[in-house]
Amino acid sequence: MNQESLLWLALARVPGMPARVTRSLVKGERPLSSFFRLSRKSLQGLRLPEKSIAAIAGGSAIRTAEQELCELPKLGLSLVTLDSPRYPRLLRQIHDPPPALYCAGRIEILSGPSVALVGSRRPTVYGREVSRKLARELSALGICVVSGLARGVDSEAHWGALQEEGVTVGVLGCGIDVVYPPENGELFRRVREEGCLVSEFPRGSPPARHHFPARNRIISGLAHGTVVTQAAKGSGSIITANLALEQGRDVWAVPGAITLSLSWGPNWLIQQGAKAVLSVQDVLEELPRSVLERLEAGSAQPSPAPKATAAEEEVLDLLAVDTMLHIDAILTRSGLDLAALSDILLGLELKGLIRQSPGRQYSRRLS
Repeated sequence: MNQESLLWLALARVPGMPARVTRSLVKGERPLSSFFRLSRKSLQGLRLPEKSIAAIAGGSAIRTAEQELCELPKLGLSLVTLDSPRYPRLLRQIHDPPPALYCAGRIEILSGPSVALVGSRRPTVYGREVSRKLARELSALGICVVSGLARGVDSEAHWGALQEEGVTVGVLGCGIDVVYPPENGELFRRVREEGCLVSEFPRGSPPARHHFPARNRIISGLAHGTVVTQAAKGSGSIITANLALEQGRDVWAVPGAITLSLSWGPNWLIQQGAKAVLSVQDVLEELPRSVLERLEAGSAQPSPAPKATAAEEEVLDLLAVDTMLHIDAILTRSGLDLAALSDILLGLELKGLIRQSPGRQYSRRLS
């Protein structure tokens, strides 16, 4: 890696660096090489915190960067800095792009057609279903799905994209080697192998609360637009949507029942001018023409849903997308015996037409 890349990484490792100074360097108002040669007095004149001055003048920021660059290849990790042609074009355009990105996986997909999909960490059954469905259909069209690998909607978005053997990007609010939340270990592995993991934080960084608002600007910054499915008032997903608007990107929202607190965010966004999403077509209509031209015409249709048998259809009609039904209630309503019903439910689950939750609760999946 060249000297310029080393300096961008060193800049990212300067503690307490004011955003205004980073932005000036990103804009090229001062050569990065000369910045690291400034005297302590000159750095004080820029009103930098003492810890920033110490890291620059004392050389610890550059030494840390040199050590990291030696270690990353051994761990199968890559570093993309602002001077690199591999740095994502869309992310470079935002107000405060990260000077360096740690990546694990297929870096090339960071510059392809992409849509971010975000929402609540505690979505309803309907919220999970619609998030996975949209991600699956976007992925089938050749669009990369970007999200934050968090619980809830983020996880459904990644799984939906992977379901179509598509690509997905997980933007982390911790070090790229930290699996968070811990129950997402398998998803973490799949995204790394089939898509790409991204973080601006050094290896080993914990999932600190203040990392996530910073992470959100990367989620929206990597995408042509952001879809919000379910989000409560004041949630991180609304922050991501607002960041997308500030970045000049599109925002879409899935409308919901006005009696549900998780519908407040999407409904409010629609009220503010975001486009309501009733199908994946609503997203496609707002994408730039250049993006649509890049999508392969032959992969423009999502995979058809498996067909249910007549007996399965009768049980399927008893289930709803937005509520769970216990197997005892299904037994009563269907008039079937337990063995026959269990076979039908298993068949429906294998076809991906229903979802089973703990306690033998069932709901219908969106087709």
